[in-house]
Amino acid sequence: MLEERSLTRGGRKPVGLLGGSFNPAHGGHRSITLFAMKALRLKECWWLVSPGNPLKAGATDMAPLDARLASAQDLSRAAPIRATAIERTMQTRYTIDTLRTLVNRYPRHQFVWIMGADNLENFHRWRQWREIARLMPIAVIARPGYTQSAVASKAMAWFGRFVRPRNQSVHWTKWSTPALVILRYRSDPRSASNIRRTTPNWHSDYAGHIVRDDVTRELL
Repeated sequence: MLEERSLTRGGRKPVGLLGGSFNPAHGGHRSITLFAMKALRLKECWWLVSPGNPLKAGATDMAPLDARLASAQDLSRAAPIRATAIERTMQTRYTIDTLRTLVNRYPRHQFVWIMGADNLENFHRWRQWREIARLMPIAVIARPGYTQSAVASKAMAWFGRFVRPRNQSVHWTKWSTPALVILRYRSDPRSASNIRRTTPNWHSDYAGHIVRDDVTRELL
């Protein structure tokens, strides 16, 4: 468990947001999240388990949402991580809509968006991606094999003058937006695609489970 940190100025809780399909969640998700939480001094991090990724429309190996949320809850136990399918409750499809709604719904939270370098590479394809950058700071986890292409991406060219030094990451709550920091993390070979290849029916372990959302407390 991470040590307790003080709230940000104004009494707001510093919270990270990590979105994904979590199909399934695995140890790599947990490891990267705890690393980011320490680097950014977060009180907690929310895993936003997506009902469906618009950029992955037509995927045939996507497990049911309740199974993916249950796997995320399993991997986040005994850590300040809350797995949630709140996008389903809010009926938001795109990240920009989700983040705007969260900012309005939780005014006593100060959010930072966390994503992998592979997402930065394709960030310019996201709906209103510049507005996402203006809404809250962004922390990018540099993953092996993606860093160079991410740095050369269309989005990174726009971010150029908004990149903050890594040694200032603990001060993200004081940054004006847009603001982006790149956090370098050791190699981690674990991946959801490898799990699906070796155990395609992993979600059957969660069949019939009753799943309660960690944030909304609603039953799926």
